[in-house]
Amino acid sequence: MNPEMLLKSMTPEVYQKLLQAVETGKWLDGNPLTDSQKDTTMQVVMLYQAKVLKSDQHMTIGEGGEIVQKSRQQFKQELNEKNTIARFTENDI
Repeated sequence: MNPEMLLKSMTPEVYQKLLQAVETGKWLDGNPLTDSQKDTTMQVVMLYQAKVLKSDQHMTIGEGGEIVQKSRQQFKQELNEKNTIARFTENDI
């Protein structure tokens, strides 16, 4: 299957299930992924992150397949702009 067709047919729900499989090493039914399945699933997850999500994480895969790693300063600046850091006091926990 061509990568563009794969991405067009892939829903966010399917991506989440594949991501979970890569992270845990198991399918949702508990069966372990084979080495071949791990490799293929990871490639599909990285392709989806690069082409669909265009992820803004500290380290991710860019559209051209290259590893994109932001400097600590860039990452902190983006977090401050988005105000996405959760802050807790001692009594909150």
